[in-house]
Amino acid sequence: MNNHLSISDDVKLGRDVKMSKFINLYGCEIGDHTKIGAFVEIQKNAKVGKNCKISSHTFVCEGVTIEDNVFIGHGVTFINDSYPRATNPDGGLQTEADWKVEATLIKRGASIGSGATILSKVTVGEHAIVGAGSVVTKSVPPNAIVAGNPARELRVIAPIQIRRSK
Repeated sequence: MNNHLSISDDVKLGRDVKMSKFINLYGCEIGDHTKIGAFVEIQKNAKVGKNCKISSHTFVCEGVTIEDNVFIGHGVTFINDSYPRATNPDGGLQTEADWKVEATLIKRGASIGSGATILSKVTVGEHAIVGAGSVVTKSVPPNAIVAGNPARELRVIAPIQIRRSK
Protein backbone atom coordinates (compact mmCIF):
# COMPACT_ATOMS: atom_id res chain seq x y z
CA MET A 1 0.00 0.00 0.00
CA ASN A 2 1.16 3.52 -0.73
CA ASN A 3 2.49 5.09 2.46
CA HIS A 4 0.83 8.40 1.54
CA LEU A 5 -2.71 6.98 1.58
CA SER A 6 -4.73 6.05 4.63
CA ILE A 7 -7.57 3.83 3.49
CA SER A 8 -9.11 1.55 6.09
CA ASP A 9 -10.23 -1.98 5.26
CA ASP A 10 -13.90 -1.06 5.67
CA VAL A 11 -13.93 1.41 2.73
CA LYS A 12 -16.06 0.31 -0.24
CA LEU A 13 -14.23 1.53 -3.37
CA GLY A 14 -15.91 1.35 -6.76
CA ARG A 15 -14.15 0.53 -10.02
CA ASP A 16 -11.47 2.82 -11.39
CA VAL A 17 -11.48 5.28 -8.48
CA LYS A 18 -8.57 7.70 -8.89
CA MET A 19 -6.90 8.87 -5.68
CA SER A 20 -4.16 11.43 -5.08
CA LYS A 21 -1.67 11.13 -2.24
CA PHE A 22 -2.32 12.23 1.34
CA ILE A 23 -5.95 11.18 1.64
CA ASN A 24 -7.80 9.65 4.60
CA LEU A 25 -10.79 7.36 3.96
CA TYR A 26 -12.53 5.22 6.55
CA GLY A 27 -15.90 3.48 6.68
CA CYS A 28 -17.17 5.28 3.58
CA GLU A 29 -18.39 4.31 0.11
CA ILE A 30 -16.89 5.74 -3.10
CA GLY A 31 -18.60 5.10 -6.44
CA ASP A 32 -17.08 4.03 -9.76
CA HIS A 33 -14.85 6.43 -11.69
CA THR A 34 -14.73 9.03 -8.94
CA LYS A 35 -11.60 11.16 -8.53
CA ILE A 36 -10.38 12.19 -5.06
CA GLY A 37 -7.79 14.96 -4.69
CA ALA A 38 -4.94 15.34 -2.22
CA PHE A 39 -5.57 16.09 1.47
CA VAL A 40 -9.19 14.89 1.37
CA GLU A 41 -10.83 13.17 4.34
CA ILE A 42 -14.02 11.16 3.94
CA GLN A 43 -15.41 9.77 7.19
CA LYS A 44 -17.41 6.68 8.06
CA ASN A 45 -20.99 6.43 6.84
CA ALA A 46 -20.39 9.06 4.13
CA LYS A 47 -21.32 8.09 0.58
CA VAL A 48 -19.89 9.47 -2.66
CA GLY A 49 -21.53 8.43 -5.91
CA LYS A 50 -20.20 7.56 -9.34
CA ASN A 51 -18.32 9.97 -11.62
CA CYS A 52 -17.72 12.57 -8.92
CA LYS A 53 -14.76 14.87 -8.47
CA ILE A 54 -13.76 15.67 -4.90
CA SER A 55 -11.06 18.36 -5.08
CA SER A 56 -8.12 18.75 -2.70
CA HIS A 57 -8.38 19.83 0.95
CA THR A 58 -12.06 18.84 1.23
CA PHE A 59 -13.66 17.38 4.37
CA VAL A 60 -16.66 15.07 3.95
CA CYS A 61 -17.97 14.07 7.37
CA GLU A 62 -20.21 11.30 8.57
CA GLY A 63 -23.81 11.72 7.43
CA VAL A 64 -23.03 13.29 4.05
CA THR A 65 -24.39 11.67 0.90
CA ILE A 66 -23.07 12.89 -2.44
CA GLU A 67 -24.97 11.47 -5.41
CA ASP A 68 -23.57 10.76 -8.90
CA ASN A 69 -21.85 13.30 -11.19
CA VAL A 70 -21.19 15.86 -8.46
CA PHE A 71 -18.29 18.34 -8.46
CA ILE A 72 -16.87 19.39 -5.08
CA GLY A 73 -14.32 22.24 -5.29
CA HIS A 74 -11.13 22.73 -3.28
CA GLY A 75 -11.39 23.20 0.47
CA VAL A 76 -15.10 22.45 0.85
CA THR A 77 -16.23 21.64 4.40
CA PHE A 78 -19.35 19.74 5.39
CA ILE A 79 -20.88 20.02 8.88
CA ASN A 80 -22.91 17.29 10.65
CA ASP A 81 -23.77 18.90 14.00
CA SER A 82 -25.76 22.11 14.54
CA TYR A 83 -24.58 22.59 18.11
CA PRO A 84 -21.13 21.01 18.50
CA ARG A 85 -19.59 20.73 21.94
CA ALA A 86 -16.37 19.12 23.17
CA THR A 87 -17.70 18.25 26.61
CA ASN A 88 -20.88 17.24 28.41
CA PRO A 89 -22.38 19.41 31.17
CA ASP A 90 -20.38 17.39 33.72
CA GLY A 91 -17.12 18.37 31.96
CA GLY A 92 -16.35 14.94 30.48
CA LEU A 93 -15.42 14.65 26.83
CA GLN A 94 -18.36 13.86 24.56
CA THR A 95 -18.49 10.52 22.78
CA GLU A 96 -20.52 9.35 19.80
CA ALA A 97 -23.30 8.41 22.24
CA ASP A 98 -23.71 12.08 23.22
CA TRP A 99 -24.90 13.44 19.88
CA LYS A 100 -26.80 12.51 16.73
CA VAL A 101 -25.38 12.86 13.22
CA GLU A 102 -27.36 15.35 11.13
CA ALA A 103 -27.52 14.34 7.47
CA THR A 104 -26.67 16.40 4.38
CA LEU A 105 -27.57 15.45 0.80
CA ILE A 106 -25.91 16.70 -2.39
CA LYS A 107 -28.09 15.66 -5.31
CA ARG A 108 -27.03 14.38 -8.72
CA GLY A 109 -25.08 16.77 -10.95
CA ALA A 110 -24.68 19.55 -8.37
CA SER A 111 -21.50 21.67 -8.19
CA ILE A 112 -20.08 23.08 -4.96
CA GLY A 113 -17.53 25.90 -5.38
CA SER A 114 -14.17 26.05 -3.64
CA GLY A 115 -14.14 27.15 -0.01
CA ALA A 116 -17.87 26.59 0.53
CA THR A 117 -19.22 25.41 3.87
CA ILE A 118 -22.31 23.21 3.78
CA LEU A 119 -24.21 23.03 7.07
CA SER A 120 -26.09 19.94 8.21
CA LYS A 121 -29.75 19.19 7.51
CA VAL A 122 -29.64 20.70 4.00
CA THR A 123 -30.16 19.31 0.52
CA VAL A 124 -28.44 20.82 -2.50
CA GLY A 125 -30.77 20.07 -5.43
CA GLU A 126 -29.98 18.38 -8.73
CA HIS A 127 -27.68 20.43 -10.97
CA ALA A 128 -27.62 23.33 -8.51
CA ILE A 129 -24.47 25.44 -8.26
CA VAL A 130 -23.08 26.77 -4.97
CA GLY A 131 -20.71 29.71 -5.45
CA ALA A 132 -17.16 29.66 -4.12
CA GLY A 133 -16.88 30.71 -0.47
CA SER A 134 -20.60 30.39 0.19
CA VAL A 135 -22.08 29.24 3.48
CA VAL A 136 -25.13 27.09 2.77
CA THR A 137 -27.51 27.29 5.73
CA LYS A 138 -30.72 26.07 4.05
CA SER A 139 -31.65 23.75 1.21
CA VAL A 140 -30.94 24.77 -2.38
CA PRO A 141 -33.58 24.08 -5.07
CA PRO A 142 -32.70 22.08 -8.20
CA ASN A 143 -30.99 24.11 -10.95
CA ALA A 144 -30.52 27.13 -8.68
CA ILE A 145 -27.34 29.17 -8.42
CA VAL A 146 -26.66 30.37 -4.87
CA ALA A 147 -23.83 32.42 -3.39
CA GLY A 148 -22.88 34.44 -0.33
CA ASN A 149 -22.93 34.17 3.44
CA PRO A 150 -25.54 33.01 4.01
CA ALA A 151 -26.01 31.63 0.48
CA ARG A 152 -28.94 33.21 -1.33
CA GLU A 153 -30.53 32.25 -4.62
CA LEU A 154 -29.24 34.38 -7.50
CA ARG A 155 -31.13 32.74 -10.34
CA VAL A 156 -32.34 29.45 -11.77
CA ILE A 157 -30.68 27.89 -14.78
CA ALA A 158 -32.26 25.70 -17.43
CA PRO A 159 -32.14 22.00 -16.60
CA ILE A 160 -29.00 20.36 -17.93
CA GLN A 161 -29.44 17.98 -20.83
CA ILE A 162 -26.99 15.12 -20.41
CA ARG A 163 -25.94 13.57 -23.70
CA ARG A 164 -25.67 9.84 -23.63
CA SER A 165 -23.37 8.03 -26.05
CA LYS A 166 -25.05 5.48 -28.29
